Amino acid sequence: MQPHSLNNAKTLLTDDEEANYDLFISRIQETGMVWGLQAKDGWAVCPSLEFEKTDVFPFWSEEADAKVHCNEDWAIYTPASISLEEFVENWLPGMHEDEVMVGPNWDAEMSGLEVEPADIAERLGAM
Repeated sequence: MQPHSLNNAKTLLTDDEEANYDLFISRIQETGMVWGLQAKDGWAVCPSLEFEKTDVFPFWSEEADAKVHCNEDWAIYTPASISLEEFVENWLPGMHEDEVMVGPNWDAEMSGLEVEPADIAERLGAM
């Protein structure tokens, strides 16, 4: 699998959604940061393709991979960092309670896995 070239920036994301998820887990553990897209009125969210009446919050392990999506319909958003501690202690439990999914390291085409917040917490050793 070849990494995508996004706006002349190198990315480690590939066409392999499982590998992108694994990369998400390993990189956020290494850096202590998670990246989402934020605007004045809140965070980027999109409807699930897998689950009816379910929303997905996309997150990335690298700012550059998040920034690629700040165009067209999402031009109002900018990459915003969340500490891993805040993500684990506040975001994941809140998303679980709200019954929304996490989109970890979606590629430039917004393709990727939709993962239960509790599954991410478990992978991070937080459960």
